[in-house]
Amino acid sequence: MGVRIHQLAKELNISSRELINKLRALKIEVKSHMSVLNDELARVIKEEFTAKLKKISSPKQKKEEVPSSTKTVVLEEPVKEIKKVEINFPFTVKDLAIKLSLKPSDIIQKLLKQGVLVNINQYIPEEMVKKIGEILGCEINRAPTEEEKILEEYLQPSEVSRLKPRPPVVTLMGHVDHGKTSLLDAIRKSNIAEKEAGGITQHIGAYAIEFHGKKITFLDTPGHEAFTAMRARGANVTDIVILVVAADDGVMPQTIEAVDHARAANVPIVVAINKIDKPQADIDRVKKQLQGLNLTPEDWGGETITVGVSAKTGQGIEELLEMILLEAEMLELKADFDSPARGVVLESKISKGGPRASLLIQNGTLREGDVILAGVHWGKIKAMFNDRMMRIKEAPPSMPVEVLGLSGTPEAGEKFFVVKSEALAKEIAERRKMLLREKGLQKPKKVSLEDLHKKIEEGEKELRLIIKADVQGSLEAVKTVLSKIPSQEVRLNILHEGIGDVSESDIMLASASDAVVLGFHVGIEPRASTRAKIEGVEVRIYQIIYEIYDEIKKAIEGMLEPKIREVFIGKAEIKQIFKISKVGTVGGAFVLKGKVIRNSPCKVIRGNEMVYKGKISSLKRFKNDVREVEEGFECGIGIENFNELQVGDIIEVYGIEEIERKL
Repeated sequence: MGVRIHQLAKELNISSRELINKLRALKIEVKSHMSVLNDELARVIKEEFTAKLKKISSPKQKKEEVPSSTKTVVLEEPVKEIKKVEINFPFTVKDLAIKLSLKPSDIIQKLLKQGVLVNINQYIPEEMVKKIGEILGCEINRAPTEEEKILEEYLQPSEVSRLKPRPPVVTLMGHVDHGKTSLLDAIRKSNIAEKEAGGITQHIGAYAIEFHGKKITFLDTPGHEAFTAMRARGANVTDIVILVVAADDGVMPQTIEAVDHARAANVPIVVAINKIDKPQADIDRVKKQLQGLNLTPEDWGGETITVGVSAKTGQGIEELLEMILLEAEMLELKADFDSPARGVVLESKISKGGPRASLLIQNGTLREGDVILAGVHWGKIKAMFNDRMMRIKEAPPSMPVEVLGLSGTPEAGEKFFVVKSEALAKEIAERRKMLLREKGLQKPKKVSLEDLHKKIEEGEKELRLIIKADVQGSLEAVKTVLSKIPSQEVRLNILHEGIGDVSESDIMLASASDAVVLGFHVGIEPRASTRAKIEGVEVRIYQIIYEIYDEIKKAIEGMLEPKIREVFIGKAEIKQIFKISKVGTVGGAFVLKGKVIRNSPCKVIRGNEMVYKGKISSLKRFKNDVREVEEGFECGIGIENFNELQVGDIIEVYGIEEIERKL
């Protein structure tokens, strides 16, 4: 039968990683903690391991380097040292002159000789810096900003002696309705699943639990393919992915997508086969599908941990948690608990008490009173709460918290870190805002009519939208869903996006720009509702994300040019030609099939070629004008702007049918 490495390690009361290292020292090759040792080998190891343990585990003494008594001296030709200059960008000739201890006129003269024309107060374009440095015989480098110095400080790895084990951060991923939220609910022994509209998790949350004296942090991310961006972000902050697959449904497109995200982030996957209590459950079918994704289950000879669970009955939950801790042990997750905190923003929203941000600490310990910087927002932490909304004073690595005190709502996924003072945080935030403005990325607080009515390519259509949502994550979810709508001809133009209820200013903006207002998990202010009726602005409020997709898709389909199809009505053969003054040529015809209708489009066919395309301008039966002539009857046919009819021509009459385009 054999024994797995992690089982043997448990018996020997050591970690799986330690056992693997010692086995490899004994020249016994094992791949991972899921590798199997045969019973005989396991027995021998149990008997002899204790005696050899100390010998194997003692580190080999490194031989001290003995300085060589003789040294080889290599003589090199003297190299002219290039002066290196660090200066804040952008800079003027005057700034550079001060740095180089030269007169500005000398620099201008040297540059002029090389064909570079500048004046004393002119900012040097960044693309010219290297060339100017070569002319002046120096290397000009950008001086690190205060922000870059701080970031560099954080990039410095902590001393190994300061690192301590930290809890794993786990993300649950999987297809919608496969029971991801219910499984997390079962793990947390609480009840949030029923609160979710449409059976889908609408917000990212983070929850910490304790199992066998060890903590595990779970990130709860939306589980459908429409939330690709949010889920990818979850994988970037996670250590382990729990792939939830329903035993009765199997692998779905969103399951495959989740696997791709986890692999792209180089995150190990543990599979939870959920709903095993259902009569239709087929675990072997699911395992076969997993094998097709190169996730061969360990009981099929692979390396992927698979655990059968039931969120409904609680079956397999403890085993799943054990496997998470086992995987975490192999990853040897560590962090510096004593350094200033840094991490990632999971969510942000506006509440009565001001902006709130959910944070995940990745390194260091965050404390109440710390000053943090997240993107262009900053602030001193006034209050901090854990996932149970209990106020806390400090939060160690891998702990999710909600904080009060920031100046605004940072983007979900934005990195945050602690800085020394509020003044420094504000300075860096303002500099970041300035850089965003310079790059044209800053979202303006007010959108002018000039911005709204930018010229677009001739013939191109666009659907203008204003989007409001309750939290940043919802906003991203809506934008991601909209980006999934396929259309080459109609462009979605999001004029404004924001957090909070639909306001009167949103309505006025929509009115000025012929836009539709979409709200997700928000209300509409009374004054805004009144203004919308006056201005005739369409406001749509949604609770379920996929209703947005369906309705906007239909709106776009309504803007597409319909497909044009010709529908056969009838055909007639010209038997005689009549030249009538002031009228032109009229053909005496016999209706061969269908009917001929006045003012209908028609084609003139001569032999096998179409010689003219126009419409029936006149239709007579004897001397009377008629609307149509049926098959088997004679008639006189006149064709608009065409006097070249010949005996034997075939007149094909058709109608135009417009077919509604679908995406």
